[in-house]
Formats: sequence, structure tokens, C-alpha cells
Amino acid sequence: MTTETQTLLDFDAAYARLKDVVKRTPLIYNASLSAKYECDIYLKREDLQIVRSYKLRGAYNLVDQLSEEQLAKGVVCASAGNHAQGVAFSCKKKNIKGVIFMPEITPKQKVKQTEMFGNGNVELMLTGDTFDDCLREALAYTAEHGMTFIPPFDDYRTIEGQGTVGVEILQDLPDLDVIIMPIGGGGLAAGTGTYLKQQNPDIKLIGVEPQGAPSMLTSITNGENTALTEIDRFVDGAAVKRVGDKTFAICKEILDEMLTVPEGKVCTTILKLYNEEAIVVEPAGALSVTALDACREQIKGKKVVCIISGGNNDIDRMAEIKEKSLLYEGLKHYFIVTFPQRPGALKLFVNSVLSKTDDITRFEFIKKTERESGPALVGIELKSADDYAGLLERMQEHRFGVKILNEDPTLFGYLV
Repeated sequence: MTTETQTLLDFDAAYARLKDVVKRTPLIYNASLSAKYECDIYLKREDLQIVRSYKLRGAYNLVDQLSEEQLAKGVVCASAGNHAQGVAFSCKKKNIKGVIFMPEITPKQKVKQTEMFGNGNVELMLTGDTFDDCLREALAYTAEHGMTFIPPFDDYRTIEGQGTVGVEILQDLPDLDVIIMPIGGGGLAAGTGTYLKQQNPDIKLIGVEPQGAPSMLTSITNGENTALTEIDRFVDGAAVKRVGDKTFAICKEILDEMLTVPEGKVCTTILKLYNEEAIVVEPAGALSVTALDACREQIKGKKVVCIISGGNNDIDRMAEIKEKSLLYEGLKHYFIVTFPQRPGALKLFVNSVLSKTDDITRFEFIKKTERESGPALVGIELKSADDYAGLLERMQEHRFGVKILNEDPTLFGYLV
């Protein structure tokens, strides 16, 4: 990182600017994770921030530095949800107009929260399927109306605002060894990572992306900022096709390691944090804890911080989250089953193919004609992933024709 870049990031000034606006979130020691990974693990709970994510820090830090003329004309932003809430809160706090662009697929909870924080000062525009889609619309709108665009990550003022997360962490845990940070556009990692490296170059910085949207890892591997053509949008708070130019330039210099984690494993982490720790996290907020398995050996005996970046999870998504977790853990399987043309075939399937712990979660015949049914779409949930081989053996033994849908993404997506 260049000296010029470092001079553009004034974390002390940002901390002073935000001190009476944002909530100082707790850094909480987690006993169960610490025992599991044989180290001291602390969770930086940005899910407890005023807008339930760290995004308020960067948004307000930028808005607070605008001129009176810029404030009078109003601001525009594009966001998958969390940055939108930060901007909405800032608009209400400053009593200025804000126009906020969000993807049409944004969870309803995030849309409602944005409206609530804006409380009459913001107008919402839902457009496109991804952050990148609504970003194009937002930039065009900004130019047309002479307003100021508030970048979600690719602005030094945004980056230094996010960096105040690092200021708080180091105040609470001066002898930190490792920090694991989620990465979407890169603002949190660039800001927090820069501050921590400035204070102690020996702190290890690990960035984590969803496996279906590895834009930072791809860019670092290629040596240049690279836009992905397709992404998995499930981890909506971290699913961007292209990271920021400024954040990429910083992250490629300061990050010690980049990891990706499967979306299904993220879902398992969400459920465990809720069931075992009573912590509600959104998919992006679970990335750092999800990565602990991949870091197990290198963090032993260390003091480790995982940033829980956000808790804006829509309850309507929980069924999808559970399903993805079960599929990833090998506990749920879908088949197209052709039944033998003999009496009692269905009874045979239930009594002899399924074990006492197997559970049919979906069963529907695929019609061939009005009088004749074809094969059946069958969903089965297992008690243990180890039971899967036995299930397949019993299907073959009793001469049931089977097509395994979990192994065919195209057919799975069409039928399931």
C-alpha cells in the first residue's frame, strides 16, 4: 500500500466522527468455539450495531464530510441491503434526501428496515437481480439529478469508516493474533485490515468470500481487478461480481490469506449460531465463523477475532437456509424413483428400502397420462450422512430405478 493511500485514511478522525453516532459493539469471548478450535476466539458483534451491520460506519463517515451544497442536493446509493440501511439512517440523522437502489431480490426484512431508518427521508428503487445491476441504475440516476453517490465500499471515506471496527477491536484486545473478516466489495477488510497492520504488522489478516462469488480471490490471483461473469447470489451481503478498485489495491497488499467457503456450509453455521449461541446472523455475517475449520491448524493457541458483520436475516429465508445446510451436510437427498411394475411396490419402498430413521420429506408422482403415473420425485432426509450408501444399496437390491438429482444440478434446479 502506498504512502499516499495511507494518508487518505484517517482512522482516528473517523473514530472521533462516529463515536457519538454508531454503537460501540461488543467483542465477546466464545467459550464453545474456543474449546473446539483450541484457541481463544472472540466475536466482534456488528450484528448488534444500530442498523444490525457495520455498514453504518462507512456510510455516515462519508455523508458527514459532504459540503452543504452536496447535502442540499441529496444522496444516492446502491446496496444489497445493509449499506442501504446505513445511508437511510444517515439521511434521517442529517435530514437530507436519499434515493436508494436495491436489487429486486433483496430480502423483505432489509427493505422494510431501510424504509424505517429513512423514516420519510429516503425513496427506494428496487431494480435488477444483483448489486451490480442496481449499481448501474444508481450511477445513471445520480448523474441525471446532480446528486452525490455514496459508494458502499470503493471510497476512502467509506473505507476509513469501516476501519473503526478495527480501532474498537484493538482497544479491547491489544494482543490480537489473527482476524478473520468477510469480504464482499472489500471495504471492511481494507479499512479494518489497514488499521490493524499499521498498529501491528504481525497481526494475520484472513479474508473470506462465499464460494459462489470469489471476486476478491479471483482478482488477487489474476493480479488485477477482475469482474466475474456469474455469481451465486445467496450470500447477498457479500455476493458482488467485481470488488472496488481502491479496496482491491489495498487488500492485495495487506491480506495474508484469502479463503472461500461453500454456501451450504454457511447455512450450517447460521443454524448452529442460532441454536447453540442464540445469535441471529445473515449469510454474510456467518462467513468468518464458517472459515474456522479451514484455519484450524494455524489458529491453535492464538487469540482470534471473527467479525460477525451483520444480522439482517429474513425469517422467510430460514426454510431455504435449512434446506441448503441439509444438502451440504449430506443429510437430504432427492431422487427420481421408478417403481417396479408389481403390486405392493410402494409399500416395499417404505418398509424395506427406508430405514427406521429415514424420513420422506417429499413424494410426488410425475404424470405420464391421465391414467398412468410415471416415476416419482422423492426427497429423503437421513439421520446421518453415513446412512446414504445403505439407502442406495437397498434401492438396487429391490430393483428400484433411481436417478440421483443431487448429482445433476440442472435437473435438480428444474424439479426441486
